[in-house]
Amino acid sequence: MVVVLRPKRAFKLPVEAECITPDSFAGKSVDEIGKLKVWEGNRERSLNELFSVEGEIGAKPEEVMVKIFGDVHKVRRIGTQMSAGEIVVHGDVGFHLGEEMVGGKILVDGNAGSWLGSMMKGGVIEVKGDAGDYVGSAYRGSSTRGMSGGTIVIHGDAGNELGYYMRKGIIKVHGNVGQFTGVHMKNGIVVVYGNSEGRSGAEMTGGKIVVCGSVPSVLPTFTVEAVKSRVKINGEKLAGPFYLFKGDIAEEGEGKLYISKASNAHLKSYENLV
Repeated sequence: MVVVLRPKRAFKLPVEAECITPDSFAGKSVDEIGKLKVWEGNRERSLNELFSVEGEIGAKPEEVMVKIFGDVHKVRRIGTQMSAGEIVVHGDVGFHLGEEMVGGKILVDGNAGSWLGSMMKGGVIEVKGDAGDYVGSAYRGSSTRGMSGGTIVIHGDAGNELGYYMRKGIIKVHGNVGQFTGVHMKNGIVVVYGNSEGRSGAEMTGGKIVVCGSVPSVLPTFTVEAVKSRVKINGEKLAGPFYLFKGDIAEEGEGKLYISKASNAHLKSYENLV
């Protein structure tokens, strides 16, 4: 069953719309869905004041697909805590997409804002464009609520502090990333197929980070352990060679940081330490 949402106008203020989930829509009529509450700036609105709502609704979340057509880059918290079903966004989408997501799938045929998949527990998020900062991250001040399951795939670039306090799950970025990828990382896997702006793995204590492109440097609190011909990530074999670093030793960490040898000629001196 497919529910289709279309913005009735361009939004100038942020719209908080955590009700846009298969869980909230399941078992309701189109009229009942339209009466669900959202916030536009500091004003409470009904969903049908901002969106046209049409389609057929399934009785259970796993039977519901939500399709959103149009630019919703001002709309935040779509897919919050969703447990099943599917959301497809045909356009750009705002902050906190898939926040605390437990299951189901979200596909964005555009760009996504910051805090994508924050505190995610399960399910799949796929973004065909770019994503902002703090992908799969905990909120500021929280050391226990980083991403703890699920998969995030970004086909474009991502920003800073991807995987902040990550505890489990997989994040793949096919483009480039900013600084501090995997900062405070506890466990899980991050794969960057492009370049990194540096400081990857700062204060990590566990988990695995792979950078297939270039890095400006490696933090001095990592020790080189070996040169590996390839890396196996969740069944996928990435051709190397890769420098394998261990750290962050400032945190007595056991994290693994794999850096492409071919893309980082300036790290050649590390070979003498293996």
